[in-house]
Amino acid sequence: MCLGLGAMPAISATIITFNEADRIAEAIGSLSCCDEIIVVDSGSTDQTREIALARGARIVQRRWEGYAKQKNFAAEQARNDWILSMDADERLSIELADEIVYWKKSAGEGSGFEKACDPHPAPHGAALSQGERAVSMPRRVFYLGRWIKHSGWYPDRKIRLYDRRVCRWEGDFVHEWLKVDGAVSAFKGDLLHFPYRHWKDHVARISRYSELAARAARSSGRRGNIGRLLMVPPLVFLKAFLLRGGFLDGWRGLAIAYMGARYAFQKEFRILR
Repeated sequence: MCLGLGAMPAISATIITFNEADRIAEAIGSLSCCDEIIVVDSGSTDQTREIALARGARIVQRRWEGYAKQKNFAAEQARNDWILSMDADERLSIELADEIVYWKKSAGEGSGFEKACDPHPAPHGAALSQGERAVSMPRRVFYLGRWIKHSGWYPDRKIRLYDRRVCRWEGDFVHEWLKVDGAVSAFKGDLLHFPYRHWKDHVARISRYSELAARAARSSGRRGNIGRLLMVPPLVFLKAFLLRGGFLDGWRGLAIAYMGARYAFQKEFRILR
């Protein structure tokens, strides 16, 4: 793809929501680097849509059919081909927003991605290259009052800025990923993630997601295995706490490892029963 000198790419931000009234305003507030904001809501019963509309977003309502389908639908509603896909519990850091502004300007100036590979890079990071189809960014998680630096939760790179003409979300009802037909470059600034409101919220999500994951596994023909039920949870715990440095995150790292093992146990148990 060659945008041509002076052709600065416009970006449409998309957010999928359901009952996110307490978080949607801050998510939208971090998107000043985008040219359009679209919220696709799946029937919220709180003030999510009203708050998003007041913050300048365009609201589209659609019945929930899974993460991948919902995100592809959101991208289809955009006026622009470059999409920044974000969840309501995420925010652009100031550094990441600045990088995106620089990335947009680089297209108009005819800059290449080689700047990002320079041994003495500019503080803004990636610039647009002719073969670029998507950009990843590190995601930093705020968990139980502190930013997590280890436990396999950081840098946890996610591809969120992409050209919808050559990229598409794929996956089942629970998990989704972006399929990119082309090169992927990298931002340095963090995407900030606030996944759980409190401990009980984490517990509830594990219960819900493990049930959905077990249902998807059974529908694909996978059968329960007592060996996996006994072995997988402790392995998940050890991997997060020891191999991925969870112990460096203190008691929060212990909690993360425990929750990972809890999810693995509940998923395997529900497949088995």
